[in-house]
Amino acid sequence: MFRIIAALLVVWLALTVLGALVKGVFWLVVVGGALFLGTAAYGALKSRSKT
Repeated sequence: MFRIIAALLVVWLALTVLGALVKGVFWLVVVGGALFLGTAAYGALKSRSKT
Protein backbone atom coordinates (compact mmCIF):
# COMPACT_ATOMS: atom_id res chain seq x y z
CA MET A 1 0.00 0.00 0.00
CA PHE A 2 2.88 2.34 0.80
CA ARG A 3 4.29 1.89 -2.72
CA ILE A 4 1.00 2.93 -4.31
CA ILE A 5 0.75 6.04 -2.15
CA ALA A 6 4.39 6.94 -2.83
CA ALA A 7 3.88 6.48 -6.58
CA LEU A 8 0.78 8.67 -6.52
CA LEU A 9 2.66 11.37 -4.60
CA VAL A 10 5.39 11.35 -7.25
CA VAL A 11 2.81 11.59 -10.06
CA TRP A 12 0.93 14.47 -8.40
CA LEU A 13 4.20 16.30 -7.71
CA ALA A 14 5.26 15.88 -11.35
CA LEU A 15 1.91 17.25 -12.55
CA THR A 16 2.23 20.23 -10.23
CA VAL A 17 5.74 21.04 -11.44
CA LEU A 18 4.71 20.57 -15.08
CA GLY A 19 1.79 22.94 -14.58
CA ALA A 20 4.07 25.52 -13.00
CA LEU A 21 6.60 25.32 -15.82
CA VAL A 22 4.19 25.42 -18.76
CA LYS A 23 2.29 28.66 -19.09
CA GLY A 24 -1.43 28.36 -19.60
CA VAL A 25 -1.94 25.25 -17.50
CA PHE A 26 -2.16 26.84 -14.06
CA TRP A 27 -5.14 24.61 -13.38
CA LEU A 28 -2.70 21.70 -13.39
CA VAL A 29 -0.85 23.28 -10.47
CA VAL A 30 -4.09 23.57 -8.53
CA VAL A 31 -5.30 20.04 -9.30
CA GLY A 32 -1.86 18.48 -8.75
CA GLY A 33 -1.39 20.32 -5.47
CA ALA A 34 -4.83 19.33 -4.19
CA LEU A 35 -4.33 15.68 -5.14
CA PHE A 36 -0.84 15.68 -3.59
CA LEU A 37 -2.13 17.04 -0.29
CA GLY A 38 -5.09 14.67 -0.28
CA THR A 39 -2.91 11.63 -0.96
CA ALA A 40 -0.38 12.68 1.67
CA ALA A 41 -3.14 13.10 4.26
CA TYR A 42 -4.65 9.73 3.35
CA GLY A 43 -1.26 8.04 3.63
CA ALA A 44 -0.58 9.65 6.99
CA LEU A 45 -3.95 8.55 8.35
CA LYS A 46 -3.54 5.00 7.05
CA SER A 47 -0.05 4.61 8.48
CA ARG A 48 -1.14 6.02 11.84
CA SER A 49 -4.12 3.66 12.13
CA LYS A 50 -1.98 0.52 11.59
CA THR A 51 0.19 1.12 14.65
